[in-house]
Amino acid sequence: MSRADAARSPRLLLTVATVVATVATAGSLFFSLGLGLTPCRLCWYQRILMYPLVVVLGVAAVEERPAVARTVLPLSVFGLGLAAYHSWLQVTQTTCSVGVVSCATVQYRLFGLLTIPNLSLLAFSLVTGGVAACWWQARE
Repeated sequence: MSRADAARSPRLLLTVATVVATVATAGSLFFSLGLGLTPCRLCWYQRILMYPLVVVLGVAAVEERPAVARTVLPLSVFGLGLAAYHSWLQVTQTTCSVGVVSCATVQYRLFGLLTIPNLSLLAFSLVTGGVAACWWQARE
């Protein structure tokens, strides 16, 4: 298999998406369990959408099943929208009266730049892009 063929492999794209979902899941658990940060309501919704992707994408990568896009894309696109909205809230609002912790509060910045919702937005974007590319290539 040539390098170009390997890059187009559904298994590779699904594996990368699985790794991204796994890192995002582990990161969210580290923020809450390791650093003691309390997730806001929007963070909980994003977790609900991200956590199952680890298993679903992992199984699809092992079975090399690009049709998993029909299962993954609704979750990842909705998560992408929630993460974008959450990131927007943190930039434009000072408070959010939903839940115990305000969704507009910045609790942590990675490298002094990326907030937790920004990291979620990045993860959902990578998962969505990888799965969409995998699905698109399988259709050719």
